[in-house]
Amino acid sequence: MGTPTLAQGRTVSRVTTKQHFGPDAQVDDKALIIAPVDPSLTDPFLLLSEDWFSEPGFEWHPHRGLETVTTVLDGVLEHGDNLGNAGALQAGDVQWMTAGRGIIHRELAFRNEHAHTLQLWLNLPARSKMAATRYQDVLATGRPRLTLPGVVIDVVSGTIAGVTGPALNHWPVQGAIVTLDPGASTEYPLPANHRAFAYVISGEVIVAGRTVQAGQTAWSDPSGRTAADSLLKVAAPDRDEQSKVMIYSGRPIREPVAMGGPFVMNKRTEIAQAFTDFHAGKFGQVPRQARLKYGR
Repeated sequence: MGTPTLAQGRTVSRVTTKQHFGPDAQVDDKALIIAPVDPSLTDPFLLLSEDWFSEPGFEWHPHRGLETVTTVLDGVLEHGDNLGNAGALQAGDVQWMTAGRGIIHRELAFRNEHAHTLQLWLNLPARSKMAATRYQDVLATGRPRLTLPGVVIDVVSGTIAGVTGPALNHWPVQGAIVTLDPGASTEYPLPANHRAFAYVISGEVIVAGRTVQAGQTAWSDPSGRTAADSLLKVAAPDRDEQSKVMIYSGRPIREPVAMGGPFVMNKRTEIAQAFTDFHAGKFGQVPRQARLKYGR
């Protein structure tokens, strides 16, 4: 990854800064990293939120037509759903949830103490919006890592330089957390037909020549029509701290997007049907699930 290749170099189309919204009825603090303003500009990604919460967190609520990818940055996240799944995720763990045809779940801070999370909403193509619901706990201890001089790539999804992450996908998505030592750099491989974003969690990163600060996101639009490798140059300045960046890419779906609350479909009529189905009990019943007493 650090040697010259014939793969096409990537560019950055824009850099955005997260919006802070402060506390609300659910969280102690909230920021939007990817706002659902124009899905065509971020396709297949819909939203990326950063949340800090203790109590109450996100009590029982439904989803349909999308996947959520939740990364725990700090604390412990307690989760449960109306299929009987329950558990706790610790710092570094990722949960990949396929809402598909409909689920009711909750996300809380374990023991109401503290959780700091990133949650990414991934769109699904029309053919997969009513897929079976699926949970994948992609634990930090079980994920493969690609170790290079001064660089560690923690692979969550997709295949990066021959290393494949454990997450299963309905749509081609590649995702990793990259940690760079001061002065380190790498040429990060991406399928040319993917749209990619690089969100700087901490430190500072130079992405394809653009300086990106913590809390900012660099976007790279598709550079080709095939899945052949393209390379995104990622580097950290020679300072005192490591830098950490979340890099996800996916092939644009290029379908109409209708969003309504926790539902993502292709038409407004399908959003209305999702609300009708939820209130008619077709997602199942809201569980009476006890809180966890211990860790996972």
